[in-house]
Parts: sequence; C-alpha cells; structure tokens
Amino acid sequence: MKRLALLGLIGLALVACGKKGPPVAPERRVPATVSVLSASIEGKAIHLEWANPTSRVDGSRMKDLTALRVYRREEAGQGEIKPAILSWGKVVGYDEISTIRMANPAPAQVEGGKVRWKDALGLRFGQRYVYVVVASDSIGRSSAPSERLAVTFRAAPLPPRDLRATPGEQEARLAWSPPTGLIDGGALPPGITYQLFRSEGKDAPFQIITATPIVATVFTDSGLRNEQTYYYAVRAVRGEAPGAARSEPSAIAAVTPVDLTPPSPPKNLVAIPSEGAVRLAWDPSPEEDVAGYLVYRTGPGEGEAQKLTPSPIPHTIYTDRSVALGTTYRYAVTAVDRAARPNESAQSSPATATVP
Repeated sequence: MKRLALLGLIGLALVACGKKGPPVAPERRVPATVSVLSASIEGKAIHLEWANPTSRVDGSRMKDLTALRVYRREEAGQGEIKPAILSWGKVVGYDEISTIRMANPAPAQVEGGKVRWKDALGLRFGQRYVYVVVASDSIGRSSAPSERLAVTFRAAPLPPRDLRATPGEQEARLAWSPPTGLIDGGALPPGITYQLFRSEGKDAPFQIITATPIVATVFTDSGLRNEQTYYYAVRAVRGEAPGAARSEPSAIAAVTPVDLTPPSPPKNLVAIPSEGAVRLAWDPSPEEDVAGYLVYRTGPGEGEAQKLTPSPIPHTIYTDRSVALGTTYRYAVTAVDRAARPNESAQSSPATATVP
C-alpha cells in the first residue's frame, strides 16, 4: 500500500508540471519605476512631470497601470537626501500627498505617457521638498520609488511688464521691461532670464519659442508669414532646473508682420509720340505680388512729376492724351505690390517724347 501511495504522488507531481516555462518571481512582475521626473516652480506651486512606466521589471508589457502615488518629504537643510524605501506599500519617511487614478486623473494632466501634476499643499519659501512617485497595477503591485527629486521652493518673479511687439518683414520685434520684484515682496535678484511664447490665433495654444531662456529683454522672432497676426507673452525665470521659479505670463501683445519690400522698377520704358497723344509701353516687374503700375510725367517748367494714374493700372501700356502740340514730356513708371500697406518701387529709367 505504501508503494502504491508513493506512485500516486509521483503521478500527481508529473501532471502538475504542465507549464510552458519557468515560473516568474513575484518581484519581477511589479511595474517598472516612473522615470524622467522633473519639476518647475510656477507662482506659488511646484509642478511635477514624469513618464509613466510602459513595462514591468521582467520586461513584459505594462497593460494595467492603475494608479500613481506622489510622496513628498520637507527638509530645512541642504545635506544628504533621505533614501526612499518602499515598505508595506508606503515610502518610509515620506508623506503620501496625492493618489492619481489613471481612470480619472484630474486634476493631473495626462498626455500620452507623460503626467503633469501641481503641488500647492502648504509649501513654504526656502524649504527643500523631495519627491518620489510610485506606480501600481490593477492588483495593487507597486513599483519601486522613482529617483528622488529635490526642489528648493523659491519665490517666483512677478510677471515682466510692458511687452511691446513691432512688425517687420516676416518678423516681430519684441521688447519688455523686467519684473519689479518677487511674489513674496523681495527684490529681484540678478540672473533673471526670460521665456517667450507665441500663438497663431486668439484661441490657439501658446508654444515656447525660446527653448533655452534668454538674458536680454528684447527678441526678434523671424520666419513669420506677412499679414498673419501673432500673439506673444513672456515670463521671467529665476534659477535653473530642477526647480527653476517661473513667473506668471505677461500681458499678451499682438502683431502682424508686414511686407516692406517694394517690387523691382519696370524696365525698357518707351514713349511714342503721335498727333495729340503719347503712347507708353514697358516690361512688367517680375514679382508675383505686383498689383499694377503708376505713370508719372514731367512737363516744361514743372518741378515735380505729375501722377497721371491716381491708382495702379494692371496693364503695361498707357496713352497720355492730355498733351500740347510741340511740347516735350518726360515719363517714368513705378510698380506697386498687393501688401496691406502697398509698397511702391523706384521709378523706371525715364523716356521722353515731343508731341508733333
């Protein structure tokens, strides 16, 4: 009987070994850590941003990311940062200040695999805040804490003042005045830099056009489209990442770049006199935006040329019938473009004719 019982146990063991590979250790199935944790100070809040894990520790795809827990530690000193160790579902020595549910992440903002979240919970200027983020799956398995990120909470500058935008040829020339101080009433420290934003419509989102903050309080934004209105704002930046303190945006300034380049002057102007008239002809200017031509005439004893065509004519021929017999006239032609503020070319080489 003992022998039969032993054979039965061996048979059960053989049946149970039907898996297609070695078992995975539980610690290898937890989510990978949150990565690329960064921060900035905007006004009276610290804005955190990070990349969600897309896989587990064993390399398998992460399909059920459920929650993200944000932990914070407040420190007065500038010494070593306390380690972040996960124990019994908590990070030892850190306070859990937010749980972001992926099914309904508000007030956090999730775009693709990036998360942006704002911390405004009892922050005090001059304190150092250390953050870590932990990811959890649908059955509660937690990742290891992310890399620690230490941010010294500094008062941000007030917004820059008097933003001005001047139009140019396919460009906008911007200038502004520095902030008057910091939001806590302190004086503006040295080393303030600026970030410029641009929008292509009143309701369109603003995009940063200075990837690296600039020191100057002037900037020329080039490569724009003429006759298109652009909207600009600027903000001041104190310090560098991590934890650069950024002001609120300035008031918005709008500008419409303008075409300031006139067409080329018409060429090969000829004047052919006949009884009671002078017929003019010329070669067109090569620019595509030419709207028409203006004809000028100077008669005997006249100091300034008289404009014979009050508005541009679309043709490259013209007949002057307001002439006197036996009189010599001097003619010139200019080209005018279609810009909102039309540009007029220089005058063509002159042509003269004496009416027979």
